[in-house]
Amino acid sequence: MIPNCLTTGDEIRVIAPSNSLQSVGGYVANQPANDRLSALGYQVTFGQHVLVMDQFNSSPIEARVADLHAAFIDDNVKAILAVTGGYNSNELLPYIDFDLIASHPKIICGYSDFSALANAMTAKTGLITYYGPSYISFKLVDQLGDYQAHNWQKVMTQEAGPIRLAASKEWSSDAWYLPNAARDYQPNRWQSYTSGCVTGTLVGGNLNTLYTLQGTAYQPDYNDQVLLIECSDGSDPFDFSRNLAALLQSMEHPKALIIGRIPTDVALSETDLIAILNKFPILKTIPVLYNVNVGHTQPILTLPIGQSITVNATEGWLQIEPE
Repeated sequence: MIPNCLTTGDEIRVIAPSNSLQSVGGYVANQPANDRLSALGYQVTFGQHVLVMDQFNSSPIEARVADLHAAFIDDNVKAILAVTGGYNSNELLPYIDFDLIASHPKIICGYSDFSALANAMTAKTGLITYYGPSYISFKLVDQLGDYQAHNWQKVMTQEAGPIRLAASKEWSSDAWYLPNAARDYQPNRWQSYTSGCVTGTLVGGNLNTLYTLQGTAYQPDYNDQVLLIECSDGSDPFDFSRNLAALLQSMEHPKALIIGRIPTDVALSETDLIAILNKFPILKTIPVLYNVNVGHTQPILTLPIGQSITVNATEGWLQIEPE
């Protein structure tokens, strides 16, 4: 199920399936995100419990599920954005009414810990979900923010035809969300580990979060799919290696692998990344594209989980295919 595209004037509901809006500064600190979405032509509303915060920077399971269900039931809401990531969206899965979601299909988008919710929702209902900017991501208002918003808008509003996605001119891995933060812009280029071009259904997201789905009733079918992985700030390079091994062992054959840019504080150099990839013979037989604009560096592309995507690791581009 591909949800309806956004149009000018549509309502976007912000919910907190993981970390609370309060944990990232509340309404005032994130007003620039609201302003950006308003400038794009949308009305922004918020779930009833987005500011509730416990000792885990989140809110009770029942509060988060209630806001999720309310957003899908409300016919005025045309898209849903997660506030940010976190650590616990997988807690919601046994309590979600997937039949309700299937009967009210609409856009839902986020990244990081949202991977658990997105992949489970697609696996259980067939609804295309979107791995892309969360609500606070729209605070990014420089040239990287322009690239991010432009590509998100293109994916959210284009009704027909393929959507070609290419690398931004620059990327950064810094505290962009803090006022007056020092920025570290670097030249950007998507790079090929194994060349080739293939089309397949996209699955995946944050590597550590995907691990929380393995062996559960909510694990997606990875077999013969295009796999997307990325890691969050502060991740351990050793965990990256063993989690990738576990993921590859849970599928019969991936069609292609897309790897998001690694945040600088992970201390996983390109040399070390290549050494990790060299461990797995399967990755020498399928297209593998790395340093892609997806995940925890800026800017963030928007990619559809459950939809056909072409990976051209020879020329360095991605393309979302019409269904």
